[in-house]
Amino acid sequence: MKTLIAVLASATLLAGCAGISTMTSEVSSFGEWPAGKVAGTYAFERLPSQQASPERSAALEAAAVAALARAGFKPVAGGQPPEVLVQVAARESRTEFAPWADSLWWRGSFGSWRYRPWVGPGWGVGFGGTYPSTRYEQEVAVLIRDQASGKPLFEARASHDGSWRGDAAMLATLFQAALLDFPKVGINPRSVTLPLAN
Repeated sequence: MKTLIAVLASATLLAGCAGISTMTSEVSSFGEWPAGKVAGTYAFERLPSQQASPERSAALEAAAVAALARAGFKPVAGGQPPEVLVQVAARESRTEFAPWADSLWWRGSFGSWRYRPWVGPGWGVGFGGTYPSTRYEQEVAVLIRDQASGKPLFEARASHDGSWRGDAAMLATLFQAALLDFPKVGINPRSVTLPLAN
């Protein structure tokens, strides 16, 4: 029975992931983009630690390209100096949440006694136990610097947490959320809901 429940839970999780069409992110942005300056040409800049993982860095940069284009930036032509340098970064954290670790939300198996604060104590019926859940948090960061002076002009971060691991579509959507209001800065943090990138 426990195996069946675990299989059903996994199938439900996968079906939910496949059915996602929008994603809500928490966004913060900072900077002083010069008045009247238009988004120009850019080149990606990698920190030494990013240079040590070229494949991962290339995947992150690819996920940010569409968001930069929507903001008005264009990749610099070969052999030409870019107007701005762009650094991108991302991280993902995983948390195992066990409901039984919190006494207020504990659910036992059939016939177990529990206290429900909103209605008082009562008898609960379960399915032979409660299973831990996994939460994932993804965050991306974008830093845009003036190439000539090295001055940081704009910085943005976007994060999302949910039951699904991040993939290329989620990363692209997070970068879009981070640069959605460029070059404006808004209330920090703020919620942004966008269609999931294709």
